[in-house]
Order: sequence, then structure tokens, then C-alpha cells
Amino acid sequence: MSERRRSDGAACSPAPWRRRRIIAAASLTTLLVGAVAVDRVAAARAESRTAKAFQEGMETPEQPSVHVSGFPVLTQLAEGSLRHVDITAHDIPASGTSRPLPVTKLTVGLDGLRTSGSADEAHARSVEAIAFLPYEDMSNALVLDVSPGDEPGRVDAKVRLPLGGEVTVSAAVSAASGNRIAFTDARVTQGELTPPAKALLDTALREPVPLQNVPEDCT
Repeated sequence: MSERRRSDGAACSPAPWRRRRIIAAASLTTLLVGAVAVDRVAAARAESRTAKAFQEGMETPEQPSVHVSGFPVLTQLAEGSLRHVDITAHDIPASGTSRPLPVTKLTVGLDGLRTSGSADEAHARSVEAIAFLPYEDMSNALVLDVSPGDEPGRVDAKVRLPLGGEVTVSAAVSAASGNRIAFTDARVTQGELTPPAKALLDTALREPVPLQNVPEDCT
């Protein structure tokens, strides 16, 4: 590395402006790191408040995991709307229904979530949710023995006949309006669909089963 020297051969010291530029760059870096840290604290507080409100509103045994996206979060909070929030909750209970169908896992993505102190009063521009349902609970809700089907998006349901024997039916599963699960396109795959068996199927599959304690208007 070469060293600048004066005409008399003595070494030159670094220029003052160079030292000032180094100090300015270090100061700017410190400010940026501090701003990120402050914003991260604000995001953590928003995530904690959202998790607590969601737990209270959905009556989950544990607080869900919440992640607030976008930077800076402080600006979003000042505007009263979070750009995007992801929530993952477990063991959503079902209550107040004759056909209870709890949710073992629920993932929710909310765009444009307006900040609020209560999960019951929170509003978002759009909501997308995915619910995971155990077959045991589906069986209890339908009063049928439900198991995975041979094709994607279908389940097998065994109908036990009053006088003995059983019939296995394959049905398509889909989301219905109002946060409900619909069973359609029933096909007999084993046994004979007698009038009593058909009556049991009609009773079990005619009406979609509601999911309790799931945010409204999810797609």
C-alpha cells in the first residue's frame, strides 16, 4: 500500500475530510441499526397484542403465533392498518352448535388489518384461511365413520345399517359459504345403498357443517 509523502519526504496524515466521512458513515450505520431495532420492538408488541386478542376472541388454549410483515411497522401502526399479518392457531374449539367440528390447526393470512384491541372487532381488507380437521371429529359431527379417500379432495364415509351391515360412500369435500364444510357428489364404493342407508346419508351430508370460531368471510 503506497503512502502519500510531502516533498520533503515526510509522511502525510489522513485528510480531515476523510476522517469526517468515516465518522459520518459510522453514525449513519448506528442510526439505521437503531431504527431497525426500534421498529422490531414495535412489531413484536403488535404481534403480542394481536395474539392475545385472537386467543381471547377464539378461546384457544394457547396464544397463536403471529407475524407482522412489511417495514417499517411503526409507519403502519401510525396509519392504523397493518399491511399483512399471518396467524397460526391450534385447537380452535367448537361450541354452540349441534354438530360441533373443532379445528386442530388454523392458518390465517390477513391483508390490510385495521388495528384493534379485540379480535371480535378486528377488520381486514381480505382474509384467507386454511383449516385442518381431524377425521375423528368429522366422524362425530356427521355420525358416520369418516376416513381419507382414494382421491384428493374426497373422503370415505361408512354408513352402518340399522339391521346390520354397512355401506361405504366416497364424497367430495369443499369449502362452502359462511365458513362451512360441504360434502357433495356421494358415490357408493362398497355395499348396497338401501333406502335406510340413503336416508342416513341424506341426513348426514345434506347440510354443510359449520366451523365455529373461525374468522368470518374467509376464502
